[in-house]
Amino acid sequence: MKKIVIASIATLALATASMAAVNGKACTSCHGADWSKPALGKSKNVAEMTHAEIADALKGYKAGTYGGPMKGLMKGQVGKYSDEDLDAFSQTIGK
Repeated sequence: MKKIVIASIATLALATASMAAVNGKACTSCHGADWSKPALGKSKNVAEMTHAEIADALKGYKAGTYGGPMKGLMKGQVGKYSDEDLDAFSQTIGK
């Protein structure tokens, strides 16, 4: 019985961790598959940003301290992720 409970807890922890990872595919619909498209003609070219700039922007959107016309939209997109998730995601795009 203990093994079943431990296995169930481990499975739940893995599922929760995988749900927390940033869904980059949702981002590419506006920013382009190679991140070079200015979203709705208003954003920066994410492909030209550094990893640190991307992380700062994402966390700023989440906190409501960063952004221009897309501030409200982006806050809703990133608000569900932890700062650690956003940091990790920022390392996968930009330069």
